[in-house]
Amino acid sequence: MEYNRNEKLLHMNNDHEYLKKVTIGIPKKHNATIYLSEYDPNWPLVYKQLSKEIQSVLQEKVILIEHVGSTSVPGLCAKPIIDILLEVENSANENQYVSKLESIGYVLKIREPDWYQHRCFKHFDPEVNLHVFSKDCKESKRMIWFRDHLRNNEADRTLYANAKRELALRKWEYIQDYADAKSRVVSNIMSHMEVLS
Repeated sequence: MEYNRNEKLLHMNNDHEYLKKVTIGIPKKHNATIYLSEYDPNWPLVYKQLSKEIQSVLQEKVILIEHVGSTSVPGLCAKPIIDILLEVENSANENQYVSKLESIGYVLKIREPDWYQHRCFKHFDPEVNLHVFSKDCKESKRMIWFRDHLRNNEADRTLYANAKRELALRKWEYIQDYADAKSRVVSNIMSHMEVLS
């Protein structure tokens, strides 16, 4: 779920310069279509358990933790990967939380200091993208706003699902390319939200 770095991503060259710059290690190539699962009512239960584990190791360092992304929207198809949003006091201060998250199986994969000091961790069993931002981050609010809108707006939820299904049929060099390709429909829905708000 990425919304506000579209300018950077649109100007990314054919060598995926930006992705390589922000990835810790070498970005993993996908070179395939995207598997989308129909909504699974177990996803919120998986999130609940994961959030408890994160809170148990970070304790008072957790400012906000939320289930976001398509797995958080009943009725929406999704890659079967749980997206979790975590706010800490200052996400740039990695020594406050990275080792604690590593102790429960999270691996830091993305560091974006120029985009809200975003950090993204991967967890592999179950599969999770953990997005870390600083307290009161504007992007956190957008992610929650977008989730809540899709939960409550069937027309936009269907619009988003149809766009995802169409894009998923294409072969993508990196999974991030698929995520970036969704930015047009996300921007379209966000503009509906701004009009309605």
